[in-house]
Amino acid sequence: MTTFPVSSGNDPLVARVAANLAVIKERVASASSDPSRVRVVAVTKGFDVAYVEAAASLGLDTVGENYVEELCAKREQSRSVLRWHFLGALQTNKIARALRCADVLCGVSRDKEIRKIAQIQAGASIYVQVDFTGVAERNGAPPSYVAALVGLARGEGLDVRGLMTVAPPEPEGARRAFRATVDLADELSLRERSMGMSDDFEMACHAGSTEIRLGRALFGPRVSP
Repeated sequence: MTTFPVSSGNDPLVARVAANLAVIKERVASASSDPSRVRVVAVTKGFDVAYVEAAASLGLDTVGENYVEELCAKREQSRSVLRWHFLGALQTNKIARALRCADVLCGVSRDKEIRKIAQIQAGASIYVQVDFTGVAERNGAPPSYVAALVGLARGEGLDVRGLMTVAPPEPEGARRAFRATVDLADELSLRERSMGMSDDFEMACHAGSTEIRLGRALFGPRVSP
């Protein structure tokens, strides 16, 4: 298992993250009609567990990870009580492990994933991921199939908490994707709309995001090994 040693003497790290978080909160307050409803998910992919602890020390209570191995390793090593979201595409052979380590699986997009999750853990919490790009390599279900997936998941007894999307890179495409995600969530009576990342979270907040997933904006650039 990959290890992520807990650093000591992290005051400079905490100060840097605190400064970034203060800017993020100002930007959210300017963009959202209800800033108190917007949760910051600290995305720690590629950052060691010291960054998890820094985020927790500043009051952030939700961490997102894209890889099952990193998720499980960091959760095991973290000293903080946090909610862990798995953000990556699900591989069928890793669903059981993801369920052991994550509180919410956020990248659910296929029938077989829903059935496998329900088979392993009754009542598991999920988000259905929506894709607006139509690119084969991108994870997510087409918008036209989201209602069917949510219906299947509810029928299987899963706790469908919301929708997640990764917007197209061009601004107008991102705006359309965010608006459509909110409309779908409203139609399906889903509270959570996990949308917005470091480059587009203000646009997402303006559209009605309840969760923004931030790595670089919160922690700074990732350092390649």
